[in-house]
Amino acid sequence: MTDAEPTRDADPAGDGTPAASGTPNSGRSEAGAADAGRSKAGAADAGTPNTRTAAEETARGEGAAPGLDARLVVERGDFRLDVALRAAPGDVVALLGPNGAGKTTSLRALAGLTPLSDGGRLRLDGVPLDRTPPESRPVGVVFQDYLLFPHLSALDNVAFGPRCQGVPKAAARAQAAVWLERMGLADHAGARPRRLSGGQAQRVALARALATGPRLLLLDEPLAALDARTRLDVRAQLRRHLADFEAVAVLVTHDPLDAMVLADRLVVVEHGQVVQEGTPSDIARHPRTDYIAQLVGLNLYRGRADGHTVRLDAGPEIITTENLSGPVFVAFPPVAVTLHRDRPTGSSARNLWQCRVTGLETHGDQIRADLTGELPLAADLTAVAAAELGLHPGAPVWATVKATQTHAYPA
Repeated sequence: MTDAEPTRDADPAGDGTPAASGTPNSGRSEAGAADAGRSKAGAADAGTPNTRTAAEETARGEGAAPGLDARLVVERGDFRLDVALRAAPGDVVALLGPNGAGKTTSLRALAGLTPLSDGGRLRLDGVPLDRTPPESRPVGVVFQDYLLFPHLSALDNVAFGPRCQGVPKAAARAQAAVWLERMGLADHAGARPRRLSGGQAQRVALARALATGPRLLLLDEPLAALDARTRLDVRAQLRRHLADFEAVAVLVTHDPLDAMVLADRLVVVEHGQVVQEGTPSDIARHPRTDYIAQLVGLNLYRGRADGHTVRLDAGPEIITTENLSGPVFVAFPPVAVTLHRDRPTGSSARNLWQCRVTGLETHGDQIRADLTGELPLAADLTAVAAAELGLHPGAPVWATVKATQTHAYPA
């Protein structure tokens, strides 16, 4: 594997335009050709013969569970990734986590671009892929910057994968035309990447990855390169295409909205470990780390419950409506916090804390106030309310939250 500019050794498109043995202008490993669909084990679109080898069929074994079964173990110096992933055909799994958590390393391990360390395993549809080179895996990859071959048209970019599988030129181009039609890009079949918009390039890259019939589709920040307006449209289109995908899809994203809209299940990784996984709604309602709470926009605390009272590990008590016992989390949204200049009297709120403003920032159409004091928290209020309270960094305030607006659940 070498970082290389495209070399002109072949003509997979069959149009006299040489193709690339490496990934174009990318600085990535030559094994990034997995993105172009070099999987010899994947079945292409309708009409393409299944080229799975007899050895792979034997490795499947009778009764082998379809889908993805992986334990991704990668050791690099002081960093250790240990992430277990299981997904059935048709599942869309999103990997979320802060920078350096191990999301991209997980994706590269699935693609075969990063080798697994001792204790790691990777099986896809019952076939062990631990020692299978990237170009022989039934895996399609859509990289963040798409990595389309600049000297090939949209049609020939998509046809590249089937051609590498040995599909004849005419059949490969016919398959590519079908995929471009599905993506709404039939009118752009002859355009080269520089003539495509960001959203169009993203759809060509997706079509190229799908054209080989991969059993595992990997998407690395698939919407990150798009502007906000294009992102909205492409996200909806991508969701429709993923809903039709019959194998396993794994995507990495920093955007919680992308994850909530595109994925059936979220896997949150921090410091190389899975800290929480579940459906988007479960994770949004029951965050278990500060990172997840910030991701879904909640104030989160941990403590010990005794009935309706939760004594925080570091801080005051919080009154909740749930009747629990033992270690718990308590969460509530910033909009549930009401701020007062003076200690309120006659308030129905059961929770009251004296705080001080540490920062103010615009948050959508509201102002978010970061507070410290008896209980560090975030509060959302209108610009008018912030002005009437005279809020500024250092200003003293009282914060109240009704018990009915809190949510407690076992830790």
